[in-house]
Amino acid sequence: MSIPESRLSLACREFRRSMRLNRRQALSAGTVSALGLGLGLGDLETRLAMAKDSGVTLPPKRAKACIFLFMWGGPSQLETFDLKPDAPAEIRGEFKPVSTKVPGIQICEHFTQLAGLTDKIAIVRSLTHDDPAHLSSGHLTVTGQLAPVLKSDADPPSSKDSPHLGSLVSRLRSGPTGLPSFVSMPWKAFHPGAPGGEAPGQHGGWMGSAYDGMLLKGDPNDPAWRPQGLSLPADIQLERLQSRVELLRNLDAQRATLHRSLETTEFGDHQSRAIEMVGSEKVRSAFDLSQESDATREKYGRNIHGQCVLMARRLIEHGVPLVSVNWHNDGKNFWDTHGNNFNRLKNDLIPPADRALSALLTDLEDRGLLDETIVAWVGEFGRRPQITANNAGREHWPFCYSGILAGGGIRPGMVYGSSDAHAAYPSSDPVTPQDFATTILHAMGLPTDTMLPDREGRPHQITSGRVLHELLV
Repeated sequence: MSIPESRLSLACREFRRSMRLNRRQALSAGTVSALGLGLGLGDLETRLAMAKDSGVTLPPKRAKACIFLFMWGGPSQLETFDLKPDAPAEIRGEFKPVSTKVPGIQICEHFTQLAGLTDKIAIVRSLTHDDPAHLSSGHLTVTGQLAPVLKSDADPPSSKDSPHLGSLVSRLRSGPTGLPSFVSMPWKAFHPGAPGGEAPGQHGGWMGSAYDGMLLKGDPNDPAWRPQGLSLPADIQLERLQSRVELLRNLDAQRATLHRSLETTEFGDHQSRAIEMVGSEKVRSAFDLSQESDATREKYGRNIHGQCVLMARRLIEHGVPLVSVNWHNDGKNFWDTHGNNFNRLKNDLIPPADRALSALLTDLEDRGLLDETIVAWVGEFGRRPQITANNAGREHWPFCYSGILAGGGIRPGMVYGSSDAHAAYPSSDPVTPQDFATTILHAMGLPTDTMLPDREGRPHQITSGRVLHELLV
């Protein structure tokens, strides 16, 4: 049947009208593009002010900081936050679900302290992707972007990596004077069974090494532990060190060609920050766990993970915007429980994780910091529902797993998404690691459509997921 010409004409006019931008909308769009490219427009606060003056609507600034707890190795969803007691024995495993403070929410019986705090957290039970490799899925988890080489345990970090979430926050939000904007501890996530070794995505990536952040190595529970780089050798005073730096600067001035290279500029930035940190009593105080009471240190757990989480709280309290705690090298493949899954979880993994996360949530709330600090707890994937019969282990399983978000604008006391009867695939509201990361940045008030240039000036959008608005207050 033919359509009358008059109706076609009307439809065309309506289409053109719907696509037309008025002058104010066009100016606003131009402002967003300029802000997103980061073309010398300063830090986030400056750009937000410019956007406000131009009438652009940007997300509210909710959280001032983020503590990202990366459970390296891949915790089993079936033994943490998505137990399936009605599944067959070869799937449900040995652990039982227990009721929690929030009616209807059950978690693993071995999270004894967190069970009383589920009114402060949101559990995401429908995380999903399709990459079973530790290294490339580790990149996906800590950057919110796909790795340069997918499904690979053979490709180490490179300049093509996406920036860590902490590097993005460091670029968009300045930390206090003298303190880094991004700190990770107690090591770079590394897997001895992976040919590539260190997981990619734990540094500044295509933004450059100026945004790598500070790596705080070692075991803070060791009485002899001291933050590397924050103290001087006994025979060197600060004034002497500063004179040495001045001499280096004079020598560098004679090498103008080299000085123009990007690498030298970034090295100079790091050098300046290091001098600020060494010379600042306030900075040294932020890293001084001895200022915490014995009771507080016991509350977090006198172990490497517990004391790292306590350090993370101290650092965000002093103004550091993002601190990442990577599950440490315990010599037993971390949360990668291919064998002896149930004993490892019950005896070695869940107790310190439960204690530290619970202490962090209550401590932040007691100090009035929970509403302005987003806490994330997540691994790079989950575990296969079918138990490996010959060694009581579970293999890698990226298709469905669980994570936690809390504080900083996250709606507490809820479960988001669900899985099927075997916790094998999402049955509702699937969430990608990209969505998880994008929601964190949004909760921190960062415009998730921001475009930033790499070292060659090519623009990259900082997120590729969606904001999970249902998780936000």
